[in-house]
Amino acid sequence: MKKITTLLGLSGLLLCQLASASTVLTAKHLLDVETGNILKNQYLVIDNGKIIDITANKSDLPSDAKIIDLGDKYLLPGLMDMHTHVVQNLTKSFYARFFQSPHRALIGGVVNAEKTLMAGFTTIRNVGAADYQDVALRNAINAGEIKGPRMAVSGPSIGITGGHCDNNALNHSFKQKSDGVADGPWSVREKVRLNVKYGVDLIKFCATGGVFSKGTKVGQRQYTFEEMKAIVDEAHTHGRTVAAHAHGTEGIKYAIKAGVDSIEHASFLDKETIALAKKHGTYLSMDIYNTEYTLAEGEKNGVPQENIDKERQVGTVQRESFSNAVKAKTKMVLGSDAGIYPHGDNAKQFSRMVRFGMTPLQAIQAATINSARLLKWQDNLGSLEEGKFADVIAVDSNPLKNIATLENVSFVMKNGEIYKQL
Repeated sequence: MKKITTLLGLSGLLLCQLASASTVLTAKHLLDVETGNILKNQYLVIDNGKIIDITANKSDLPSDAKIIDLGDKYLLPGLMDMHTHVVQNLTKSFYARFFQSPHRALIGGVVNAEKTLMAGFTTIRNVGAADYQDVALRNAINAGEIKGPRMAVSGPSIGITGGHCDNNALNHSFKQKSDGVADGPWSVREKVRLNVKYGVDLIKFCATGGVFSKGTKVGQRQYTFEEMKAIVDEAHTHGRTVAAHAHGTEGIKYAIKAGVDSIEHASFLDKETIALAKKHGTYLSMDIYNTEYTLAEGEKNGVPQENIDKERQVGTVQRESFSNAVKAKTKMVLGSDAGIYPHGDNAKQFSRMVRFGMTPLQAIQAATINSARLLKWQDNLGSLEEGKFADVIAVDSNPLKNIATLENVSFVMKNGEIYKQL
């Protein structure tokens, strides 16, 4: 089958699409993620990777269409994860990154990307990768050379000397530092420009310390307001959105006031910070599942006690912050931090989002229409509508009644091409 390429939105993302006679996908149930309505026996007419019609009338279908009937399944738009780290070594050992090459990590990215797609996540953000490895991975997926989700990538994360985004600085020599290290307003602008030069879709920077970096205090602010403002201004000038890693309250406030598009982790939220996020329309991406994995498996995987202790410090309060943000109706997306725990388990986040305050529909919206809006790709993704890309998944039961069903996706279509069908 011949493949053609089309341009997606402001990101300039190239998408591989399937050119063939029309395909019709149908099932007994279809979830409208905008309203929460379950529509019965709908037919999705797909041509050149896009949904060109949705009808309940079988007589409206093209006469030469290939019909794929999934029976009693529930159809949803492809899921979206806004915080992943797919480029990494495949072993679970915490110390693998110190002993394996970046080339090995990129091979890990190939494996992890396919796992993510097969789990029903047809679009992801990869927030942080050395040497622009995620750019290369994205390009290979878009060219149809390997299987994986549609990717928005950040390239190297930008951070202060000795900060969370400089977490390799103590490995081998006093002069070693991570790719994105920059100090001062003009230096951070240069890093943004360099990332744009090499093809990133967004900019990610570290506004506070983190759980998995050595020697940083998880809630302590990193970067001044002037530096954050320079990063955001330069990124927005180049048409890129900005994601800020931020656990601590002060760092979150600085980042929101600087104009970032999303706060990653957002662990320590008070009422003032939540109100500030609402005022500025800032999205919160809060990884409330991976605490369980880290505390259960971290020691076995070689995670140092320092990092496990920081996870304990963050986990409970982050979930309280999540509940408070939901109650305040703050903009939220699904961000799993997959890579801290195994890729392909991204959907385990859903049940925790529901446990800590969201309705099942809100959790699904976080991983569909909300994420599409954060990416500014809502004209093409996020819901099953005419004119949008045919990213479709199917599950066995009603996710509004059993959110855990999203952990077992039985059908995956991206751009009109079937990647999984049981």
